[in-house]
Amino acid sequence: MLTRLGIRAAASFVGIAVGLLLSSAVLEKFSIDTTGLLEATLVFWIVHLLVSVVALKVLVREPSLALAGLLALASTIVSLIIVNAIVSGLSIHGIQTYVLATAIMWLVTAISDTVGKRMIRARRAVRRA
Repeated sequence: MLTRLGIRAAASFVGIAVGLLLSSAVLEKFSIDTTGLLEATLVFWIVHLLVSVVALKVLVREPSLALAGLLALASTIVSLIIVNAIVSGLSIHGIQTYVLATAIMWLVTAISDTVGKRMIRARRAVRRA
């Protein structure tokens, strides 16, 4: 149980950090420094988790796959806005930059979540064998 949680948390942290770095590399109006990367990764993870839980509990009575994807995008952009306001080493300017950064972050974190789940399944298969 604890190992599964650790794998998922590690995959999530790596995904967020990679998403922030990729956004900084690809988007002209998105910049982040080293300290900002560490702070933004931690703050983004916490805020994204809280926003997602609140959105699912308050807004959704019967969740569907499409609604879950929409909520993931919405919680990602809300998290980016909050992180940009809190973390001094992160700078995002313009609506287009927010939209593109949201898409990048959503895609990279979805990939990292999938990798984390596969690592857990592989670990489970090794234990059973």
